[in-house]
This record gives sequence, C-alpha cells and structure tokens, in this order.
Amino acid sequence: MIKPDNRNAEFELGGINHVALVCADMARTVDFYSGVLGMPLVKSVDLPGGMGQHFFFDAGNGDCVAFFWFTQAPDGAPGISQPAALPGIGEFMSAVGSLNHLAFHVPAEKFDEYRKRLKEKGVRVGPVLNHDESPMQASPTVHPGVYVRSFYFQDPDGITLEFAGVYVRSFYFQDPDGITLEFA
Repeated sequence: MIKPDNRNAEFELGGINHVALVCADMARTVDFYSGVLGMPLVKSVDLPGGMGQHFFFDAGNGDCVAFFWFTQAPDGAPGISQPAALPGIGEFMSAVGSLNHLAFHVPAEKFDEYRKRLKEKGVRVGPVLNHDESPMQASPTVHPGVYVRSFYFQDPDGITLEFAGVYVRSFYFQDPDGITLEFA
C-alpha cells in the first residue's frame, strides 16, 4: 500500500492522535465500533457535572477515534451536519465545519473480504468506488487513472465511514509549484 509520507516544514506531526465525534447512545456506539469493527475501547471518562462521557477506541497505528456522549446533545441533521447518503449512492455534501467522513486504511489484500464481512454483519455498504480524475471522480472499473479504491458505510448515528487504502498509484502532486487553486 502506498501511503503519504511528506515532510512538514512547520511542525513535526506524528499523525492523528484522535478524532472526536458525537454519538446519541454510548452503548450502541461501543457495540458498533468494538463489536462490529473490532476496535478496542481503550479509555472512558465521565464529563464534569453529569454532562456525559468521552471515550476512545484504538483505530490502529497509534491513532484513536473518540466520541462524546452528551446528555443534552441535539440530533444530527442529515444533509447539514453529516451527508444525507453514501458516496456512490446519493448526495454526500455536508455543511462547512462538519465531518463529511472518516476514512480508515485497510490492507489491499483484505479489501474485498472486509466489505463482504461488513455486509454479513448487517452493515449497509456502498459500492466500490475506483477514485480517478474523471469528471465524476470515480469509475466502475480499475484503469490506469485510478489512484485509490474504497467503499463507504455508516455507523448507527449516520457518521459516514470509509475503508480505503487500495492505492493503485500515488495521488500526490509531483510538482508542488504546479498546484492551482481556484476560488469563486
């Protein structure tokens, strides 16, 4: 698997310590992330004043996915705070400042097996997307322009997750000075 390994000239970052999300039901979230995805629950903290809990799952490679369970959290709003649908199935836009999706690296040789295993566990899984630089940004088949293969699914709160990592070729710019950003 080809993974990015670029030097940061400003700060020596060692990756993601954790990403903190918000869930509606702590027990249901623990069941999904530990029971379905197999991520060990490694820490749980009661928040001050009975406000809820903060808990952490080991996502591999020293990284964690964390959740807040707030007793008074408002419901999410599909199409605003999270995508309304999975990429490849429907509208996946979300609001500025929202989490659109969280992608996990998976071994290329286990990609198809993991997709099948999630389906067997009752998880609704989107189609395999062969990400490329075509106008639609994805192809139904693998071709020389495909840089990564992935598929998407959702957790019980509608958080969009992605299993990715079947890098066919690098998608990183070879010439950083050739990058063009367009602003409306």
